[in-house]
Parts: sequence; C-alpha cells; structure tokens
Amino acid sequence: MSDNKDKLKFGTRLLHFGAEIDKTTGASSVPIYQASTFHHEDIYNPPLHDYSRSGNPTRQALEDYIAVLEGGDRGFAFASGMAAISSTFLLLSSGDHVIVTEDVYGGTYRLLTMILNRFNIQSTFVDMTNIELVKAALQSNTKAVYMETPSNPTLRITDISAVCEWAQSHDLLTILDNTFMTPYYQRPIELGVDIVLHSATKFLGGHSDVLAGLAVTRTAELSAQMKMLQNGLGTVLAPQESWLLMRGMKTLEARMVHSEKSAIALAKWLENRSDIEAVYYPGLENHPGREVHERQSSGYGAVVSFDVGSGARAKAVLNLVTIPLVAVSLGAVESILSYPAMMSHAAMGAEVRAARGITDGLLRFSVGLEAIEDLLADLEQALVGACVKL
Repeated sequence: MSDNKDKLKFGTRLLHFGAEIDKTTGASSVPIYQASTFHHEDIYNPPLHDYSRSGNPTRQALEDYIAVLEGGDRGFAFASGMAAISSTFLLLSSGDHVIVTEDVYGGTYRLLTMILNRFNIQSTFVDMTNIELVKAALQSNTKAVYMETPSNPTLRITDISAVCEWAQSHDLLTILDNTFMTPYYQRPIELGVDIVLHSATKFLGGHSDVLAGLAVTRTAELSAQMKMLQNGLGTVLAPQESWLLMRGMKTLEARMVHSEKSAIALAKWLENRSDIEAVYYPGLENHPGREVHERQSSGYGAVVSFDVGSGARAKAVLNLVTIPLVAVSLGAVESILSYPAMMSHAAMGAEVRAARGITDGLLRFSVGLEAIEDLLADLEQALVGACVKL
C-alpha cells in the first residue's frame, strides 16, 4: 500500500486495503482463484504461486488485508480459529512452557490440556488481571505468554503493555487472541504483542457463513516461522472461504459500531435488574479493569455475559428466547445467545469452570444488528417466563 493509503482512517482502509480492485481485469472484488496448482511457463523462473497449500492469490489478498488492519509484518489465513491457534502453539517445542490466561476460550484450554500436553508442551493458567501472578508463573523453560483480553466469557481485562514489557525482558513470545475486539477496537501489535490471532468466523466474517482463522506476526523472523508451519501443517483457508471473509470484513466498522451501541444498552438494562446475579461488560462503570481496557482499546465490543442465577433458569431462558440464535459462536449480524457451560467451555470440567467464574447460570449474548428494543423485549419475556417455569 502507498503511504497515502497508510494514513487513511480505519473504515476507509477496510474498503481500500490494496487488493480491492483486480489489477488484471479491474473487477471490483478479488477473484476466487479456484485452483490447486499453477503452471510453470519457465521451469527456471517459477511463478509466485505454485501450489495452493503453499500460496493462493485469493488467500494472499486476505492475508495482506489483515496484516494492514493489524499493522503487522504479515498475515496468515487458516481453516479455522483453532487451526490458527494450534499452528501458532507449534512454534513451541517439547519441554517448553507457556503462561496462559486463566479463563481462556474452551477450545484453547482443550488444545493445551488434552493435546499439546501429550507432546510435553506445558502450560500454567493464571489470572492475568494481576501482573504479579503472571510474573510468579515464570519457569526456567517458559517460552511464551498467551493472552485473551477481554477474556471469554467473563470479559476479564489483561494489561497488554505491562505483560509485553515484562515478557520482552525475559525474551518470551507474546500471543494474543483478539477475536472479541477485532483490529477496529484493539491493535495489540502496537502494544508490543508478537502474534495476534482471530477466530475470523466471528466478528471479522460477521455473517455466520464462513469458518476461518487469522494470524498476524510482528516481525519478519516470526513471519518466516509461521509460513513454514502453515505450509508444513497444511492448515490453510480455501479460496472460496477467503473471498467470503474479505466480503464480510468490509462492513466490520459499521457492524461493530451498531452492535456495540446495543450491547451497552443491554448491559445497563441487565445491570438494573434484581433477578440477574452478575453482568460482565467492559463498558459498565464498575467492570473490573475498565480503566486498563480504555487505555488499550477504543471501544467495548458487542459481547455481554450475565449470570441468571442457576443452570435451570439459564436453560429455560435459552428455550424461551425467540430472536437470538441459541448457538455456538458469536460476532454475527444476528444476535447469538450461548451457554458456555455446555457450549464454548464444555471441555473444561465443572470445577475448573467454577474456579474461573464460568457458572452454570452464565449466558453469553453476542449482540447483532436487530433493533435493541426488540432484543430487550424478547429477553424480558424469556427471563420472566423462566421464573414462572421454575
């Protein structure tokens, strides 16, 4: 991209990211190169792309796109968010140790405790809202720190700059899952993070129609390592999905602004109810770590979690709502109501979930583009109806 384009506002760069016009035909969107392999006109001068696992023009456009948005050296597109996360963890070797956010996404927890531990990659889970606990977890074989802020699903806040400054002093790799905030609200590389990850299935895709993961590296050295892993593991995103994801990303700002406005209204509405045990949302004045969050992010996002008091009531609410999808996932144009205990964090044992504040009564509401008045009226009838059923 030119220097002028680098100075454009985020919303403009979403539409003018460098590959928005096909240079060959002038087409207004990146073509879908549905090809597995590419002809060598001259065997001594191979083409830029030779095999789609190693590189595909459609995927390359997407990877350049996310690198521009995150301000990193290079982007990488994977078949799912977990493919991006697992590939990144394979930068580590047997015997290495990683410090991880305590209430991390359930799929990441499962990867670390049921798969990577079999290869002697060790992990310690800590409350990263307390930097002293992070420091105390350091071992002689610690190689990386893995952050998730706001965390999923209790939206705890980690001081990214503080963790990165400490990690750099010990030559530790820093990794951050930026799915909830997206680069629209939070740009971790500018705060010192080495690798930023996304479940692009969520807010970046935005339409519940594509499964994808993205990673962005801060340095050329890390880019080379990540490229080797992506190619060697074959965990790449296909061209059709790459195109769908780019189409969804173009409206990221408009969707996030609308959804955040409704999420703030929902959080405040829930906070004022006597039948709600707790509400978790960084935009609430009493949310722990709000000051830190506002220092490192430009907004609060579109995810609100709340505790209705019991598992029985939570399940009743899920069966009574009529507008949001009751489903795994988040970040779509339609609202999605999830039950972490049986969905995103089912891989965690009940005792582990309880220790992290993921109670049986906890629900996670990803606010979509519906009218907030309709969402509140629907949730009102579900909450009241759940009490009647009990």
